[in-house]
Amino acid sequence: MLVLVAPGQGAQTPGFLTDWLALPGAADRVAAWSDAIGLDLAHFGTKADADEIRDTSVAQPLLVAAGILSAAALGDIAGIAPGVVAGHSVGEITAAAFAGVLDDTAALTLVRRRGLAMAEAAAVTETGMSALLGGDPEVSVAHLEKLGLTPANVNGAGQIVAAGTMEQLAALNEDKPEGVRKVVPLKVAGAFHTHHMAPAVDKLAEAAKTLAPADPKVTYVSNKDGQTVATGAEVLERLVGQVANPVRWDLCMETFKELGVTAIIEVCPGGTLTGLAKRALPGVKTLALKSPDDLDAARELVAEHTQA
Repeated sequence: MLVLVAPGQGAQTPGFLTDWLALPGAADRVAAWSDAIGLDLAHFGTKADADEIRDTSVAQPLLVAAGILSAAALGDIAGIAPGVVAGHSVGEITAAAFAGVLDDTAALTLVRRRGLAMAEAAAVTETGMSALLGGDPEVSVAHLEKLGLTPANVNGAGQIVAAGTMEQLAALNEDKPEGVRKVVPLKVAGAFHTHHMAPAVDKLAEAAKTLAPADPKVTYVSNKDGQTVATGAEVLERLVGQVANPVRWDLCMETFKELGVTAIIEVCPGGTLTGLAKRALPGVKTLALKSPDDLDAARELVAEHTQA
């Protein structure tokens, strides 16, 4: 069984969309999305610097656009049978597009509103996120709580992401949990998936009311608890609430294992989630779509690990 996954914020790098826009029809498609959401995705994906694409209101729609574009280049997602999709944080919206819950324009419209609402919430207090590498999860979580931080992403494979104020994160850097090798600041502009994002939930809920989600055409796995979700209405409800709640990618990977996953493809800008899978799901083949040069190998993997 093949799982298609989409990365979250922090995976973006300057110019990462350049080669993808050279594919037939890609530039026109991105231009149409840009017009629909009032954001020049082509500019930000090709010419903007690291600081510009770190902006939450830019990074999130850019990542969803890249994920949808690279998946379309790979092939018909609904044709990947039986097919499982999931996304990390904002990647959940990308996954909702893969599953047919939202059409491409609706997904981009929702993520644009999500990014703006989260950027506004992040501006209230200076906050951020840092990844903890190594250590025991239970020990790390207890230590974070002692420092007033939230384990915002429990990613599995020994990785937890802490979120909170910059002062709290500075304290963490000086006082690491036992067994943690390194604390790595992430390229994000706020403490996502914590109480700091509560104001964004209401705004996203209002935006969601304008959408008409369809039920997933393929198996959709949720960040909330790693469970599969059968209805479009519940997928949308979870997308809204997840903004202020921790991402449980560890539980998503447990579900992949229970479903019998044999291969994982991570859409552009791939690398983060396949890296976690290599450590947490030994024996599962992984491939990250970094550029169009990876498409042939990805198609071969699709052919090997899907069934009619």
